[in-house]
Amino acid sequence: MRFRSLLAALCAASLLANPASAKDDLVIGVAQFPSALHPNIDAEVVKAYVLGFAVRQITAFDKDWKNACLLCTELPTIANGLAKTVDLPGGGKGMDVTIKLKPDLKWGDGQPVTARDIAFTWKLGSDPASGFSNAHPWDRAKSLDVVDDHTVVLHLDRVLVAYNQWDQILPEHIEAPIVAANTAPGAYIKATAYNSAPTTPGLWDGPYMVTGYESGAQIVLGQNPNWAGPKPGFKHVVIKLIGNTAALQANLLSGDVDMVAGEGVGLTIDQAIALRSQYPDKFNYVFRPSLTYEHIDLSHDNPAFSDVRVRHAMLMALDRKTLTEKLFAGMQPVAATWVNPLDGNFDKAAPTYPFDLPGAKKLLAEAGWTPGPDGICRNPAGQRLSIEFGTTAGNKLRELTQQVLQNQWKAACVEVTIKNEPPRSFFGETVKKRLFPGMAMYGWSSGVGDSPRRTLGSDNIPTQANNFGGSNSVAFSDPKMDADIAAAETELDPEKQLQIWADMQQIYATQMPVLPLFFRAEPHVFPKWLKGYEPTGHTDYSSMRSENWQPG
Repeated sequence: MRFRSLLAALCAASLLANPASAKDDLVIGVAQFPSALHPNIDAEVVKAYVLGFAVRQITAFDKDWKNACLLCTELPTIANGLAKTVDLPGGGKGMDVTIKLKPDLKWGDGQPVTARDIAFTWKLGSDPASGFSNAHPWDRAKSLDVVDDHTVVLHLDRVLVAYNQWDQILPEHIEAPIVAANTAPGAYIKATAYNSAPTTPGLWDGPYMVTGYESGAQIVLGQNPNWAGPKPGFKHVVIKLIGNTAALQANLLSGDVDMVAGEGVGLTIDQAIALRSQYPDKFNYVFRPSLTYEHIDLSHDNPAFSDVRVRHAMLMALDRKTLTEKLFAGMQPVAATWVNPLDGNFDKAAPTYPFDLPGAKKLLAEAGWTPGPDGICRNPAGQRLSIEFGTTAGNKLRELTQQVLQNQWKAACVEVTIKNEPPRSFFGETVKKRLFPGMAMYGWSSGVGDSPRRTLGSDNIPTQANNFGGSNSVAFSDPKMDADIAAAETELDPEKQLQIWADMQQIYATQMPVLPLFFRAEPHVFPKWLKGYEPTGHTDYSSMRSENWQPG
């Protein structure tokens, strides 16, 4: 046993030292690195992409934006009887949702994936102190019955539109003892095996599992010997961090990486456009319209932003249309709110704020900010309108966008100072804990038809009490928005749904808790010999079906 362990360690070390040495390895370059690997804690695009190889959700949307089973045998619907509305004892309506797991599912250590794992995940995820930040949170179910080893019934205390959308589950046999031994607030997050021992085979139920991990450098994913689905096409998938997008492009051209991740953590769109122009036959190029919403968070604690006129003026000072045409070849449409025009819930009547420099200056003056002798606005107390602006360091296009926006704000008498951080600290600390004093630019990635509760619900404001488990980093709190979010999650009538979504977009555009920029078209650059690669354009990323990727 000691010899086998030593041999496995040597193999992993060899891959970490020279990941491209084996012909049957797929080496993927990324410009960001996950802050941690727990699938239910800290919502990060790069982490979701990496975990797509090793973790399976119960259900996920495919490339055609249709919901389907990954771990379950049949998607629960009202039509097939696996979901039904029920009368609640105190009045009102709830739902019973039956999930039947595929019988041959196993964790990487050979232990069966069972209903007990769902029950454990549900119990942990229902604890407000757990720090969970799921797109489809487990606390939607108020109770759960284990019917047999492969069947559970989730009891919801309200009708939910997303009743058949359920996320990843955790291995009870690995994580339950850790939870039991770490009961202090925040202790489990630090102790979980996903963060402390990520190469533990029993953590993974996907086609691949983490076999090598070097923090801030690369992750090696080997085939899961207990995976019951289609056989993965590669012995190893290596996720390799390249410090910035310029270096990532150089590594792609040199062959040090086979491809780059296409979900917003790889090449920027301008780089992909330039590559296609220079090397049209070297790679496959796909520009997939996506639900990723690039925006700027405004600090809730910054006094200047407490006046909505300042928030509106900050947006009106930006010529976003010209920016997207110059930097993105017009592929990335200007955003009015977080709802993409491709989304069926998009409201054309939502207020928009096109470029209007005189109007921006007028609003600032009305709010008490007038230009000083150096051209920078000051309030009656003599304080300068100076705002710190941060984003992910090393992302060439984001940094260029920052500089353009900085110059445009200067023309409106707003002084903006740039302070960027590595993605790991920017997302893992600054944004997550709401530590940015001014503005933070990044992307929100949403799933098909996702409720905005995670980013706009007052119950998802990250705080010490919830271990910073929410994603409402601007601390937006509006009773009407909260009511609309609840209604959007429960109203099954399509016409009423449209009205609710229109109302939410009206509130958002009027109050403007963030500055909307544009929606991304995600560039995917991958080798011509890679078969079965299908970009999705939403948060159930291409890696979620990576068992279909085959060398051709």
